Amino acid sequence: MATSSRHRSPQPAQSINSVDTSTPPKPRQPPVTLAKRLLFPALPTNDLPPLLKTATVPPELTAELYDFIALALRAFVNPWWTKITRYDKDFLPEITAVSTVVLQSLESRVLAADLSPLVFQDLPAIITQHYQDYRNAASKRSTSYAGGGALNTAHLFHQLQPHMALAADGRLEPEYFRQVIDHVLKSCLPAANYDAEAERYIVREVVLKVLLQDVIPKIIQPWFIQKVILDLLDPSEDFVPLKAPESTLTTVPPSSPSFSFHNIAVFFLSAVQSLSGFCLVLINTYKQAVSTIKLVNKSTPKGRSPSPSPPIPVVELTMPPTPLTPPISTTSSTSSIHSSINPIQTIITADPFISRPDNYALGPLLMFNEIFCTRERLASNMITTTMTLLTTLLMKFLDRLLPYTLDNNLSPQFVTNIVRIAKRTLFPNGYPAPAPPDPTPEEQAIIRARLVSWKPKGSLVHMFQLVLGRDHPATLAAALDPLTNAACNAHLVVLILDRVILALFPELGVHSEDTTSDDVSQ
Repeated sequence: MATSSRHRSPQPAQSINSVDTSTPPKPRQPPVTLAKRLLFPALPTNDLPPLLKTATVPPELTAELYDFIALALRAFVNPWWTKITRYDKDFLPEITAVSTVVLQSLESRVLAADLSPLVFQDLPAIITQHYQDYRNAASKRSTSYAGGGALNTAHLFHQLQPHMALAADGRLEPEYFRQVIDHVLKSCLPAANYDAEAERYIVREVVLKVLLQDVIPKIIQPWFIQKVILDLLDPSEDFVPLKAPESTLTTVPPSSPSFSFHNIAVFFLSAVQSLSGFCLVLINTYKQAVSTIKLVNKSTPKGRSPSPSPPIPVVELTMPPTPLTPPISTTSSTSSIHSSINPIQTIITADPFISRPDNYALGPLLMFNEIFCTRERLASNMITTTMTLLTTLLMKFLDRLLPYTLDNNLSPQFVTNIVRIAKRTLFPNGYPAPAPPDPTPEEQAIIRARLVSWKPKGSLVHMFQLVLGRDHPATLAAALDPLTNAACNAHLVVLILDRVILALFPELGVHSEDTTSDDVSQ
């Protein structure tokens, strides 16, 4: 026994670096996102809680919103908060909780609001009035109305559209926007969250900084507006197709036309193919139109659902509507609006419960007429008059079609694209980038020249020249002139912002009944 054990061969020593292949390798953990590290450090998993209330919200929108909030807090809150304390990890999650409540409240208000009057009536009316007041102010320069030439266009425009949020030179008043944001937070937040002043003030100041220093000063610049319009009209303007060099081109002598049977057959088959393709396009267009008409007729616009209570009867108006603010001067835009409404003072209806149509298509048509001055040319005036008659005949159908189209376009994918564009613009490398230099005057002149000389492609060229006239560059230049003053553009942006806020928060507005009672008491 001892002998056998003495002659036993030694066992080979196992290498230290040998790997045991019996146990499978652990799966690689996905990288922790910035929103998970900053906003939810205590979550055991990488899945973020839902941010919006709607169950059909795609996860891409939730991820983009969380990423935007995390980038904003890291850029505007974390730098100074880490100097105060490095150990408090609950402050940013508390601000995130406040932001979540605000976003959920905004989501509920957007889904409940009827945006059709805002898009098809109010915004075209604001833009139309902007063009009218700018041209009125420009016509008063170098006259006695301008103080003998001492006042420029911005001051004259401010006299026609005074606003407490703006100075005469277009400077923004931060206190106005601070109060508006504070009232919005008061409407969105419950009492417990609103009483937490630290989180509320931080959210307010972050929104105020982004709005007054990053967004509005950029979008009121004339070159920025012209560049956006040019990009929308021709996204592929920078693409130039390459041409082959002349040396490589082989010249082929033109062949004499021959009327052989082969050419006749090719021509006949090509004509049949073109005709069949045209018929297929007509059939598809007809089917899509029928399907759209059925869907539009079945749809119920917001705020128009049938209710058991009878509608409000239409009463006879014997006095013009009272303006919210007294006119500044006899040439004020407010007085001009009410003077144009004065002839229509009585409504005669056989049934006192007939509701008035909205006529959503009229506002965009009037805006188009004012922008391009269609009344100054016979052909364009006839075209727009015909379009007005057609929209009047199809008023009831268009009042359903336009809100249906708006609801379909305002999809979650549209909101996701807006959030992505805002994130790339404000935080291109994860942090606020320094403001890029504005284009030089030469570059701005090039942008304007390219926009003025723009033409559509295809068969739309003839309609384009018919509507804008033979000298269409002059018409386009006149259409761009009311957008060439940054101070006047600031009035336009602030009025649009006020109208959007009132559409979502109608309780912040002053009702006409309250104003009338105050005037009577005084």
